[in-house]
Amino acid sequence: CPSSGVTLKRAVAVAIRREMPEIEEVLEVMPDGTVRQPPDPDKDPWAHQQHLEGIKLTLAVASGKGGVGKSTVAVNIALALQHKGLKVGMLDADIYGPSMPTMLNVHKIDQRPTDTKFKPARVYGLTVMSMGFLAREDDAMIWRGPMITKALDHFIHNVLWGELDCLVIDLPPGTGDAQLTIAQRIKLDGAIIITTPSDVALIDARRGLKMFSKVNVPVIGIAENMSYFICPHCNERTDIFSAGGGKAVADKLNTLFLGEIPLDPMIRRTGDQGKPVVEAEPASPQARYFSKIADVTWEELIRRVPNWDKDACRRIDLGTVGVGMV
Repeated sequence: CPSSGVTLKRAVAVAIRREMPEIEEVLEVMPDGTVRQPPDPDKDPWAHQQHLEGIKLTLAVASGKGGVGKSTVAVNIALALQHKGLKVGMLDADIYGPSMPTMLNVHKIDQRPTDTKFKPARVYGLTVMSMGFLAREDDAMIWRGPMITKALDHFIHNVLWGELDCLVIDLPPGTGDAQLTIAQRIKLDGAIIITTPSDVALIDARRGLKMFSKVNVPVIGIAENMSYFICPHCNERTDIFSAGGGKAVADKLNTLFLGEIPLDPMIRRTGDQGKPVVEAEPASPQARYFSKIADVTWEELIRRVPNWDKDACRRIDLGTVGVGMV
């Protein structure tokens, strides 16, 4: 605080005059660092988490490592929720490697220099914001942590999201500045972890799940991407990256196993073409994998939120989807 800073400067000046009597007067003390008070062990660092204005529920989609298809799962879940009558937004929080411009075929937004807030893109019924809308496709975002935090603050507080039933946040992989910034600024109603069956991915998935438990964010469950490959010629299943790891981790950590998503050329192709499979082929078996995960995720979200209007759930046709089923 300011008073403690003045007291410290006065004490330093007295010590200098005592140890160096040849100095008649100390005009100013310029510390080369910041003196911080020790943290209050009783203070909750996550106590200021708040819902964004106009947004009922917020869902984070995370992964412990890159390359597991997290963004593919996130955007298809968002589209699946939107198809069921919900008003859904999508925040691409991966500043270094934004995927939404390619996956949704939107590369810029209608933004004027005089605008005080960002106008998100509207595509396939989603309200979407991404750093990729503000930078050229081949630009490298060589930013340190404070700049990442500032950019995310703008996306959180200076975007015209409007009224949304659910905001889906596609977090960058890992457990760093972006994840902590989002967790501190926003009341996340739930998070899902995306992994593959490989041992390395599963280890990192466990780390991601434990991170959310430390920052006061409930984890809904784990979804396993690239679980297996079905040969288009003989229909034989091949477990390319091992099998059963996602469910085993979910069981061990006492969370839901949301389901398996196969390694499928249609899922990859539709994402690369800017129209994810849930939008491009909504009745396909590939789209149904994401729809089932979206159903269970939404059901768990509203179940865990106190005072939620359960009548809102009637807009989504949950059918007879079972938790952990594919």
